[in-house]
Amino acid sequence: MNFNKVTSQLIQHLQQISGEGFVFVDNESLNNYGHDETDFHLFLPEVVVKPRTPEEISAILKMANKEFIPVTVRGAGTGLTGGALPVRGGILISMERFNEILEIDTHSLQSTVEPGVINEIFQNAVKEIGLFYPPDPASKGSCFLGGNVAESSGGPKCVKYGTTKDYILNLEVVLPTGEIIYTGANTLKNSTGYNLTQLIVGSEGTLGVVTKIIVRLIPLPKHDLLMLVPFKSIEQSCEFVSEVFRAGFTPSGMEMMERDALIIASKFIDSSAVKVEDGIEAHLLIEVDGNDIGILTKDMEAIAELADKYDVGEILFAESTAQKQELFKLRRKINEAVRATTISKEQDTVVPRAELPKLMKGVKELGNKYNFKSVCYGHAGDGNLHIRLIKGELTDEQWNGEHMKNAISELFTLCKKLKGTISGEHGIGWVQKGYTEIVFSEKEIELQKNIKKVFDPNGILNPDKMFA
Repeated sequence: MNFNKVTSQLIQHLQQISGEGFVFVDNESLNNYGHDETDFHLFLPEVVVKPRTPEEISAILKMANKEFIPVTVRGAGTGLTGGALPVRGGILISMERFNEILEIDTHSLQSTVEPGVINEIFQNAVKEIGLFYPPDPASKGSCFLGGNVAESSGGPKCVKYGTTKDYILNLEVVLPTGEIIYTGANTLKNSTGYNLTQLIVGSEGTLGVVTKIIVRLIPLPKHDLLMLVPFKSIEQSCEFVSEVFRAGFTPSGMEMMERDALIIASKFIDSSAVKVEDGIEAHLLIEVDGNDIGILTKDMEAIAELADKYDVGEILFAESTAQKQELFKLRRKINEAVRATTISKEQDTVVPRAELPKLMKGVKELGNKYNFKSVCYGHAGDGNLHIRLIKGELTDEQWNGEHMKNAISELFTLCKKLKGTISGEHGIGWVQKGYTEIVFSEKEIELQKNIKKVFDPNGILNPDKMFA
């Protein structure tokens, strides 16, 4: 597909739509918006625009659709699969000016927010009035809610509370052809027509531009307890995950950190919160929350008793809010720490949690076969394992060529075999689109491409993403 270039006349038109002060063509801006947190990728847009209203975005998309100009929409740029990379140049729309919490309805337990609101800022705003918005990605301190919608982002709390998709009631969306629509209704139940809301959630910015998000909220739990369980066998740590749920417990967080992951993160943030003992291969960070501290205490004691059946070290029970925050900070910083200290590629695998031991064993076997090391961590409670593949002694040719592509293909094939899939929360984007045929049949891919054509007949919106 051949797109047209952005001309000086089109730039002038963009300036008329959003104002001269919000249209950028300088090299610094193009470079700043040409990358996200995906490793080692840079694609320069031809122009960056920062609109403020849905009507401005509508005008931009109508122009782009008419002139056959590719458009990429960007949130905070925290993505890990290149979903917001302007791989075909064209216009990059930054959503950073859509940054208002428009309403918090304490009676209906709903909120209307714009997509440029930072996740943690929104969480704190509702927390102040006793409400709770659970989805909490590792990048919650910087990621935008709009990006969370695009990827159906998760986080540690999702094991109990669900991912972003479980909290979206309705969306205001600008279609690639310029029409502004709402996808549903501000109701907890809706059996009226196709579920366009859930179609947009997780569509990675390929079907429309979200300009308002209506989310449901829940009451904030009054108490939470946290413990860190060290395991001498990484496979036993994975086996324990499923046993906790089979025993009738539903933790509000259950995070796994392989030995090297915890050591690297501790050094990165200069933390002495956890001393990694000799012989310990993995740690499970387990949280329970609720309104009755007595029940929570009994749950933690019972989970600890379950762990005693395994080969574990001394369990650490967090004694203060500060200690809880420090332990979760270690978990959240692993990805950033490993990226900063190694050349690596992250894979966002997910399997039924009972299959985690087989997935972990398979990762290590593939490392031996293809001569790479790996650092594993993630949301063990819902079977979502993040795997950082480390270049180590591999040559550039091996790392960037068929050698690692074959290794990743085998990893994803294993996920499929275990009845899992190749992304739990990071999406497909640019870097994983070559692997979708592993998990989708030809017909399944055809159906999804046809949906794209209905929304975006000229294919201008976030082109070359999700499918090869």
